[in-house]
Amino acid sequence: MPTDPSTPRPDQPTSRPTDPPAPQPTPQPTSPFTDPPAPQPAAGPARRDLLRTGLATGAATALGLAAATGRADAAPADGPGATPPDRTLTLTGHLPTGAPDFVYLPVEVPEGVRELAVSYGYDKPPVPAGTPGNSCDIGLFDERGTELGGPGFRGWSGGFRTAFSLSRGAATPGYLPGPINPGTWHVVLGPYQVAPQGLEYHVEVTLRFGPPGPRFTPHYPAERARGRGRAWYRGDCHLHTVHSDGRRKPEEVAAGARAAGLDFIVSTDHNTSASHAVWGPLAGPDLLILPGEEITTRNGHWLALGLEPGQFVDWRYRSRDEEYPRFVRQVHRAGGLVVPAHPYCPYVACQWKFGYEEADAVEVWNGPWTYDDESAVDTWDGRLAVALREGRSWLPALGNSDAHSEPQVIGSPHTVVLAEDLTRDAILDGLRAGRSWLAESSAVEVDFTVTGHGRRVGIGEELTVPADAPLDVRLTVSGVPGGTVRLLTDEGQMHQESLPADGAGTVMWRTTASLAAYVRAEVRHPKADGTPGRGNAMGPDLPWGPMAALTNPIVLRTGDR
Repeated sequence: MPTDPSTPRPDQPTSRPTDPPAPQPTPQPTSPFTDPPAPQPAAGPARRDLLRTGLATGAATALGLAAATGRADAAPADGPGATPPDRTLTLTGHLPTGAPDFVYLPVEVPEGVRELAVSYGYDKPPVPAGTPGNSCDIGLFDERGTELGGPGFRGWSGGFRTAFSLSRGAATPGYLPGPINPGTWHVVLGPYQVAPQGLEYHVEVTLRFGPPGPRFTPHYPAERARGRGRAWYRGDCHLHTVHSDGRRKPEEVAAGARAAGLDFIVSTDHNTSASHAVWGPLAGPDLLILPGEEITTRNGHWLALGLEPGQFVDWRYRSRDEEYPRFVRQVHRAGGLVVPAHPYCPYVACQWKFGYEEADAVEVWNGPWTYDDESAVDTWDGRLAVALREGRSWLPALGNSDAHSEPQVIGSPHTVVLAEDLTRDAILDGLRAGRSWLAESSAVEVDFTVTGHGRRVGIGEELTVPADAPLDVRLTVSGVPGGTVRLLTDEGQMHQESLPADGAGTVMWRTTASLAAYVRAEVRHPKADGTPGRGNAMGPDLPWGPMAALTNPIVLRTGDR
């Protein structure tokens, strides 16, 4: 499940720091970066950025949005050729309610810097019950500028860290190692929530001088694993590590995926590509790992699945800015998929507001089954009928764990996809086509077909038959003790049947293409009181227990062939 931004984290600031932090050891290399061309004159924010952030010239901001003050403390070097001592710049300011989504604090970086370290804090004044308190994210852009979608991105940690550093050969998780070129860099603050009293921030930037050191060497994962040819492959397409707000290291995620019986995973840390370069040694013949990102905007989150290694997708826009289609095109050019995530999640800025017209699939099941998943499935089901009526492609459903840390279970749920092989392109093709079903765990097995007029088709496929030709729907299930099978069409639930105590069984039902535009299946656990639930009843409680499996539809069309 997504991380609740209002939940305090042990390493989140609770008050403004008063003293500079103690020097931290240089982190181990964690993310990729390619040395840019020779330094160019620093590119300031575009006019759009000026309007968004309220930045004026120097270290102050217009309208009093971030009246930053800077102090650079450094002693002179001992003599010619000596390495200068560390230099610390302090930036402070006040952000009122209604502050821009992102505030850019310029930092002048001179020649000879080998490492740049940043720490920050902000106040947490008391607020009335029901009123959001202060919450502020942080990231970094280098001398190439802050342009939306531009090359200057150097990392983002949201509100998960209070300090980070980067150099040519290493970076704190979430940030990109690379040269510390001279010019105007920008610390970016993201005031996620601002209390009525406003937000007082305190940022310290330490410049450490010396030789730049060796370049970072990325290790990207292979695009192919040892598959079984055309087969069903299990994968979790929404996972987080320490490179964003997860507490698992990448090696722990890979181990968890193997333990869950998965064949593939997609790395989707929030708003950064930093983890892409560490997955190479963790993949293997038995586990395909695809680069991705969870783009975390103020109007909902979306998954970019199957990105090119090291590719970054920007997140600094809202629905009204009309920038989302641009980044959809970026992902599609790379051959990746665009998937709105947890569209009904109740946390701030999680609910999906960009529409579904340009999406390739939608995540209808996110982590342990909750009421917002019910809403997502209902919306998805309603869109199926509309798409088929209008002759448009229908949107496949995905299920992912969104696991961040213990006790969240990697692979619960996950998506089972029919692919030609265990390769990047084959897996993405299968997901895009909807040849997939969603499983609570690898203990659950499903086989779902429709047979009629001399043909048999499976999940995500179409069957065109005479309107009155009888069609036999068959669902075979195992791994759901006492579960309830539901068969649904564009009319709603048309058949319900209970599974035996051992959780295995076959359910048959007959229909025609004149009566059903599609048919899909759900397998539910019993309700908390042990009853199977009733799909055609109303009452004060949810009619069903948690989901154990859900299929994408089999489409039925009328015709002579």
